[in-house]
Amino acid sequence: MANSATVKTTPRRGLSKGVTTVLFALLALVVAGFLLAPSSVSTGAILGMLPFAAVLAIIGLGQMLVVQQGGIDLSVPGAMSLAVVIISHYPTGDDALLLPAFGIALMWAVGAGVVNAFLIGYIGLNPIIATLGTNALLFGAILGISGGTPRATAPLLRSIAGDRTFGIPNTIYFALLALLIVTLIVKKTVAGRRFEASGASKPAALVIGLNVKGHNGLSYIWAQLLYLLGGVLLAGVTSQPTAYMGNAYLLPSVAVVVLGGTSLLGGRGFPVATVLAALFLRQLDQFVLALGVPYAVRTLVQAAAFVIGVAIYTIDWREVRRRFQEMSRSSSGKEHS
Repeated sequence: MANSATVKTTPRRGLSKGVTTVLFALLALVVAGFLLAPSSVSTGAILGMLPFAAVLAIIGLGQMLVVQQGGIDLSVPGAMSLAVVIISHYPTGDDALLLPAFGIALMWAVGAGVVNAFLIGYIGLNPIIATLGTNALLFGAILGISGGTPRATAPLLRSIAGDRTFGIPNTIYFALLALLIVTLIVKKTVAGRRFEASGASKPAALVIGLNVKGHNGLSYIWAQLLYLLGGVLLAGVTSQPTAYMGNAYLLPSVAVVVLGGTSLLGGRGFPVATVLAALFLRQLDQFVLALGVPYAVRTLVQAAAFVIGVAIYTIDWREVRRRFQEMSRSSSGKEHS
C-alpha cells in the first residue's frame, strides 16, 4: 500500500456571516443612538424594549424553522392572537385556571400546526395560500372566544412574564431557553441535520431517502408551539392585551429570519443570528420613535430592513462590483477615444 499523505481539513468554526452582520449593525445602531437619540439607549428604554425583543426572537425562531423548509408561515398573527385571547379570557384573572388555559391554547396550537402540515406537507398547497386560510380560521376562533373585548391577564402570568430576575426581564430567559432547544435539536441531532438537508435540496433529499413531506409538515407544528409561547409571554408582559396583538409580528418575524442569514429558499438556519436580529429590529424601533418619527413609519423601517437583509445575502456583490468596474473602464475608454 503506497504511503500517501492525507490532508486533514477541519471545519471552520467561528461566527456566521449573519451573526457578524447583525452584531455590526447593532453596534452601529447603539452608537447612532448615543449620538442622535440618547433616550433610545437609556437603561429604562432598554429594559422596556427587551421583553418585546424576546417575544419577537421566539416568534422568529418558529418562522425560521418554516423558512428552512422553503416555506413561509402567514398564520403568525392568528396564532399569537389566539394564544393571547385564550390565556387571558379563560382564567378571568384566576391563577388556578392559568394552567388549564395554557393546555387549551396548546391544543389549538398543535391543531393549527397539523392543519398547516397536512395542507402544505402532504397535499402540497402553496404555503402562502394554506397559512392565510389557517390564519383566517384562527381569527374566527378569536372572535368567537373574545367577542372583541379584552381582559386582564392573571397575576401569576404577569409576574412570570413581566417581572425581572437578577435585573433581567424574565422573557429573556424564555427566549434563551427556546434558542438553546432549537439550536441543539437542529444543529446537534441526526434528525436536525436531516431536517436541514431536506430543506436545502428536496430532490437530493428524496434521492437519499429522507422524509421530505414529514420534515416540511413538522416545521409548521414546531413553529406553532413557538408562536404559542410568544403569545403567552406577550399577554403577560402587556397585562391588558387586545385580541389582535399578533398582527404586528408578521413582517418582523420574516425580517429577523432574513436578517439572520437564513435563505428564503430553504436550507441551513441560523438561530443565534435570528435572535440577535430580533434585538436589532426592536432597538431600531426604539431609535426611530426616539427621533420623533411618526409611529406609522415603523412598518416602512421594518420593510426597509427586510429588503436590505435580502440584498445582503442574495446579491453577489463581487459580481456587481466587477460589472461596475467594467462599465467604468468602458466609459473612461470612450472618453479617451
